[in-house]
Amino acid sequence: LLACVLNFLIEVISRHSFFEAWSYMTGTPLVFLFNAFLIFATFMIVYLFRRRVFVRILLCVFWLFLGACNGYLLLKRVTPFNAQDLKVLSDALELTSNYFNGFEIVMLTIGIVAVVLWVISMWRRGGQYTGKMHRIIAVIAVVASGFAYVGLTDVAIDKRVISNYFGNIAFAYEDYGFPYCFAASLFNTGINQPAGYSEETMAEINKDGCLNVSETSRSKEELPNIMFVQLESYFDPTEVEWLRFSEDPIPNLRKLYADYSSGYFKVPSVGAGTANTEFEVLTGMSSRFFGPGEYPFQTCLKDQTVESVAYDLKENGYATHAIHNHRAAFYSRNEVYPNLGFDDFTALEYMPAVEKTPTNWAKDGVLKDQILQALDVTEDQADLVFTVSVQGHGKYPMEPELEDPAVTVEACPDEAYRWALEYYVNQIHEMDAFVGDLIQELEARDERTVLVLYGDHLPALGLEAENMESSSLYRTEYIIWDNFGLEQQDEPLAAYQLSAAVLGRLGITTGLMTAFQQTCREEPTYRADLRMLQYDALYGKGYCYEGEARYRPTEMEMGMVPIEITGMEQRAGDWFILGENFTPYCVVTQNGQLLDTEYEAPWLLRVTEEPNTADYRDLEISVVDKHNEVLSNTE
Repeated sequence: LLACVLNFLIEVISRHSFFEAWSYMTGTPLVFLFNAFLIFATFMIVYLFRRRVFVRILLCVFWLFLGACNGYLLLKRVTPFNAQDLKVLSDALELTSNYFNGFEIVMLTIGIVAVVLWVISMWRRGGQYTGKMHRIIAVIAVVASGFAYVGLTDVAIDKRVISNYFGNIAFAYEDYGFPYCFAASLFNTGINQPAGYSEETMAEINKDGCLNVSETSRSKEELPNIMFVQLESYFDPTEVEWLRFSEDPIPNLRKLYADYSSGYFKVPSVGAGTANTEFEVLTGMSSRFFGPGEYPFQTCLKDQTVESVAYDLKENGYATHAIHNHRAAFYSRNEVYPNLGFDDFTALEYMPAVEKTPTNWAKDGVLKDQILQALDVTEDQADLVFTVSVQGHGKYPMEPELEDPAVTVEACPDEAYRWALEYYVNQIHEMDAFVGDLIQELEARDERTVLVLYGDHLPALGLEAENMESSSLYRTEYIIWDNFGLEQQDEPLAAYQLSAAVLGRLGITTGLMTAFQQTCREEPTYRADLRMLQYDALYGKGYCYEGEARYRPTEMEMGMVPIEITGMEQRAGDWFILGENFTPYCVVTQNGQLLDTEYEAPWLLRVTEEPNTADYRDLEISVVDKHNEVLSNTE
């Protein structure tokens, strides 16, 4: 009975409604009881302890805490709380100020402290069991409950009461309940070995090695620069049927839709999950074959390489650059990008002081100069420049935040919702201006260039599929701009098909996954074969790569240009360090010790403590992020 009560309370919190939780319980009683049994199974451990009331209280607090986390996160985003969030906990703590206002932080802190104090008080007040302990029987009961739950899960899946495949994680939590879905996200990770996996099967999928053949129909001189710009939370807001604006929020992108290849862009998530769209575009792999809510950047790519568009283009002589105007360690990009073939990575810590949005995200205008710089640092090579923007990121304030918005919302069903939408459309209006400025600069350069623009997912604005002209929450838009006359081809693409489609239009078939996406999309076994290829590359025996690691991690540089000290001088008691390419995250270091440093300009740092040397050659510069993680050091 306690397990059922807890399960119901968790669903009330998660669904933000007593009545929706009641409908879930009465409408799908088998699903409800299945989730209650999971909670019940965890309660069997109380018989291992004498303080049984106290342990029951701890378990109740644990389950309600998980439910509260899910309920609160669903107020801020579409993706529910899952085990993968625990793997990016440090990143989540960094974003506390972005998602919580001061009052919410204070109330949250008070609530947590109050619960902790109450639990501590119950240590004494709960009393102890005074009868004879039967710990062996209790252990057997705990183990039996665990096996019973596993067996019951298999039966429930077989009878289609629940499912172990979450095509849409948000809908799965609604249909199958929070306890089961959270547990599935905790234990169901990676890609399970597909039935029929063997060397012979992989040879058949690989067309007996034909997909491994590297071909490029263009000469080295004809190969263009290729740029991908992933626009945070971008979609065409006029797709929402009931929205009206004072003017078109995206005039530059609107013109590109008409004049260049474009179409709907199928993405793996809504309201969050930037890194999974990024993963799909870079690798040609689908994130839906992984565990529910899983981020491959966090679970498998930190310690192994995999084929990517960067590796494929490096085989054609390209220099490969990654750019992101947010923290380098977010989603472990500084660890993952070397395993995806990038030569250098320029994150926020390697950029000059940037303008921020009212909700504290870096604006995308800074990206234009960074992208152009990437083209300039390797003048003798064609360039791949992969850029991830951040300006459009939520949360979106539910009160007036902009003093003089360039675009106003003229029609919206709710006043508070209107402010969130107005804030959002003004951010993408500025993103649109950045795109216009970038294209103007690229047109002025005498270099063949392809620029691919796309939205990573819809914003967390509570949109419904029936509100969308596309009738889907998993479609944004993409555009392929060029300056040398590529034929316009409009078609819908999934994120994992985009890079192969772009390379195919340029006559580049380098790479197994690229060739597969270019030639096998219409085959009836396409999705099953794609899953098999992903398993073989990431978890299997690498049959398609002859059992060897084909790709080696790059010696990736942090930043495109070197940070250098050229001199030092003392003025009015402070020391000033002279140099080049300083950023607000540069810290002067002496013998491994970080000195108190203030950023003055890209060529000047102020040291407010005595460096104990007058020779600048005794000093180094460390780039240190806001969590005091050292990202790189000068030599």
